[in-house]
Amino acid sequence: LADKLDKQAITITCDVAARSTDLILTNNTFALYELLRDTVDNNQDVRYVFILDPSGEVLVSTFGDRFPPDLLKANPVPPDQRFSLEILDTEEGLIHDVAVPIFDGKAGVARVGMSERHFRDVVAAATRRLLLTTALMSLIGIFAAYLLTMVLTRPIRGLVEATEAVAKGNLKHRAPVWANDELGQLGMAFNAMTEKLELARNELRRKEEMRTRLLEKVISVQEEERKRIARELHDETSQSLTSLMVGLKIVQSASNMEEVRERTAELRSLIEKTLEGVYDLALELRPSILDDLGLVAAVRKHMRDYSRKSDIHMDLHTIGLEEKRLPPEIETALYRIVQEALSNVIKHAGAEKVDVVLEHRGSSVVAKIEDDGRGFDVDKVMNSRKEERRLGLFGMYERASLMGGVLTLKSRPGQGTTVFIEIPLDGEKALLEERDTNSESTSVGSLSTGGDQ
Repeated sequence: LADKLDKQAITITCDVAARSTDLILTNNTFALYELLRDTVDNNQDVRYVFILDPSGEVLVSTFGDRFPPDLLKANPVPPDQRFSLEILDTEEGLIHDVAVPIFDGKAGVARVGMSERHFRDVVAAATRRLLLTTALMSLIGIFAAYLLTMVLTRPIRGLVEATEAVAKGNLKHRAPVWANDELGQLGMAFNAMTEKLELARNELRRKEEMRTRLLEKVISVQEEERKRIARELHDETSQSLTSLMVGLKIVQSASNMEEVRERTAELRSLIEKTLEGVYDLALELRPSILDDLGLVAAVRKHMRDYSRKSDIHMDLHTIGLEEKRLPPEIETALYRIVQEALSNVIKHAGAEKVDVVLEHRGSSVVAKIEDDGRGFDVDKVMNSRKEERRLGLFGMYERASLMGGVLTLKSRPGQGTTVFIEIPLDGEKALLEERDTNSESTSVGSLSTGGDQ
């Protein structure tokens, strides 16, 4: 703008000098004055215009009677130059003063002063607009940065809140998913993990409730069993012993040997009956055959007894267990699971045939109980309110789990039921003991037990 102002000042001054030549030579002072007034009126940046004669005196000027005396000597023009430009520092600001010789200086000098006030105002206005634009853009930038920060940090805050809620045990809290980006995928993965944790916790609670009820059931069964044993002892054994005491008194008071022999035979029969009742009671509590001969023999006898009572055809198949013994705790667990499974078949399945497989498979022992009964919906039964049936199934699961094994129950309505148990044999448990029996097949009533298949 300053360079443009200088060029404009030089152009205006040269024009004034050219147009005033004839007027000076004709001594037309009024026309010179009109020329100066037109120049000032038509150029807003022109502060003053005046013309000096060859002797340096003022011919005409726009100052009127108050011409500044110091202005005459402020910008002299050398004879060999077209113009002279000086920047004067005045009370009104900087003035660009241009002096141009008229008719090579023979007619005088034309002087024009251009003020910087206008372009300074333009610069100030542009500066204000620039500052305002900068401030506005800064505010827009800050607002955009705030929005961007909110967009970026809000999902993270949501994840943090969800994590804190999960840490406090609130697994129902879900992280918000705002978009399908990396943070959104992280939120979805977190929610999926939380859902799995909630399902696992609910399953754990359900198992704990079932375990508590099972424990209560076990305690209740124990108490009932104690009552039954006490009743059996009182009603059967106690009565028999009382009868035995009475009989001994009668023998003691017998008058002849024939009566003694008769009473002794009656007492022997009573003792045999009492011993048989005590033996049956002991077998109900725990079959001695399980300790003496092992799992296969105990299951075989149990299936034989069940087959006689229910007229269900039962087959036992053993693979790799004919001459070996399992650790006692595993034999007991498998025996009780098979016992519970067969009891369920008799009570609920309405089956005609049951197959039981006992197999030593590598480093584990496998048992499978399969029937052709009516079957059932496993999930529906496990989630039903019939605790008796649920507790029986849950007890089977618990026995397998305590041995580090897995129990799988497969059944559908009308398609029978299959119970599959696999228990690992690790360390010393894998070393099975030789059994004393070499029998491979037995057939009693409707029960047939086959060898390896």
